[in-house]
Amino acid sequence: MLESTVAAIRPLDEAAMAAARELQGRLTKPAGSLGALEPLSVRLAGLAGACPPPLPEPAAVAIFAGDHGVHAQGVTPWPQEVTAQMIANFLAGGAVVNAFARQAGASVTVVDVGVATPIPGADEPGDPAGPRLVAANVRAGTRDMTVTAALTRDEARAAVETGIRVAGELIDAGAGILLTGDMGIGNTTPSATLIAAFSGVDAEAATGRGTGVDDETYARKVAVVRTALARHEPGPADPLGVLATVGGLEHAALTGLILGAAARRVPVLLDGVIAVSAALAAAAFAPDAVGAMVAGHRSAEPGATAALRHLGLEPLIDLGLRLGEGTGALLALPVVTGAVRVLHEVATFDSAGVAEK
Repeated sequence: MLESTVAAIRPLDEAAMAAARELQGRLTKPAGSLGALEPLSVRLAGLAGACPPPLPEPAAVAIFAGDHGVHAQGVTPWPQEVTAQMIANFLAGGAVVNAFARQAGASVTVVDVGVATPIPGADEPGDPAGPRLVAANVRAGTRDMTVTAALTRDEARAAVETGIRVAGELIDAGAGILLTGDMGIGNTTPSATLIAAFSGVDAEAATGRGTGVDDETYARKVAVVRTALARHEPGPADPLGVLATVGGLEHAALTGLILGAAARRVPVLLDGVIAVSAALAAAAFAPDAVGAMVAGHRSAEPGATAALRHLGLEPLIDLGLRLGEGTGALLALPVVTGAVRVLHEVATFDSAGVAEK
């Protein structure tokens, strides 16, 4: 599945992008007056192979959840059980991602790809109209990447292919845009390690304070990232190997979601640092997958900026967010929709009878 998905990813359609640029030039507004929205609309036309491209709706958020063996190194003060407890909160509709999803009219799918502890209430029937849980646990959390590889290659592949399957299911159900979400206590540490491995930045430049750790814990995180990089020497030419040695199950699944969306020519709106670290892996598998990526926001984590720079993506909003869950992507969703709606609904100078300069 992974190989066929990668093989299906193609460059953006140049003819559709040229048509979108030409249309932008005829709309009743000064050329370039919509700033970043204009090249975004052009790129989405290239992705769809049509001008105007389809409106990016309905939206579907996929939250991939997993735990991390590196938690044992004291990289976060939060207990590992919080991952499962937050999943229960997502399913009950009580998290920030739920509030933002309701505002945006987006569906929420939670995928247990590697949670280490039981999810409270997972066996109880939920609201059919509410968030749904997909049971796809590859293993109960990763191994400690400072001691051994976090995953085997087969486990990493299984997680990537879970993401591909989820992307296909959501698109087959009608989703016009996918939004990345994540949950996993300690997951900013493997994110930083992935960013350093794929982009070449130093461990300190890739590592942030996550949930707001103190100086001592931050220094420990940087040391953990350096240790893992030195132990495994992960090379970006082998993205599956990088995910296996220093990634997380949710990172691998998010990589698959992005690849699956790109193969189906559907945009994927990236959330924060976990998502962009997975996006680096997706780009290593298939450079043309970047054409399907839209950077929703700039995470407060410094590694996110390094990753976006490496991908050549500019975030749509910058609010200092560092929550994850898909919250930043949901806040950026109306911007993406607006960029496309302009091509559908704004009159041209000729059709409106407006004189050009």
